[in-house]
Amino acid sequence: MPRIPAVPYAKASRLTRFFYRFAKRKFGAVPEPMSVLAHHPGALASWTLMEGSLEKALRALPGSLRDLAVYRVATVVGCSWCVDFGTMKQRLDGLDIDRLREIDDYATSDRFTETEKRALAYADAMTAQPPTVTDEQVAELDAELGHKGLAELTFVIGVENLRARCFHALGIVDQGFTSGDACRVPLP
Repeated sequence: MPRIPAVPYAKASRLTRFFYRFAKRKFGAVPEPMSVLAHHPGALASWTLMEGSLEKALRALPGSLRDLAVYRVATVVGCSWCVDFGTMKQRLDGLDIDRLREIDDYATSDRFTETEKRALAYADAMTAQPPTVTDEQVAELDAELGHKGLAELTFVIGVENLRARCFHALGIVDQGFTSGDACRVPLP
C-alpha cells in the first residue's frame, strides 16, 4: 500500500483517465506510480510524456543492455515496483530473466557479458552515495559504446535513480507484473 492513496478512476481528471486507459491497454493494469502521481496532474503529465519520449528516443544501445542497467539500479535502490516492472519488461522482450537472480553477483557470473558487467558496474557507481564513477569506467564504456551509447547509458541510469527513489519514498511496492497478476500483456 503506497504512503498516499492512489487516485481512483472515478475521481481522476479527464486527462488522467486518458492516461489510465492508455496504460491499462499497454500494460494490462494502471501502474501504481501513475495513480499515485495523479494527485499532481502536472507531475503525472510530465512523467508520462518523459517516459513516452524516452521509449522513442533512446535507441543507441541494445534494449537488453539498457534494461539490464535500469534493473540493476532498481535492485540497488530497493524499489520493488521497479524490479517487478523491469522483470516483466525483460520477459516480454524475450530476454533471459533467470539470470536476474544472479544480478548481485554479476561481476563473477558467466551469465553476463563483459560489456554488461561494465555497464552494471557503472550503474552501481552512479547509484552509490556519493557516486563513485571513475575516469577509467567512462573511458572503457565510451570506447565500447561510443559517445552516443555512453550518453544514453548514463541518462537511463540517472532516470531510473529518479524513478526508483521517488517510488520507494512513496511506498509504492511490486504490483504483480512479474507474476502476471497485474499484467495481462501476452508473451511475444
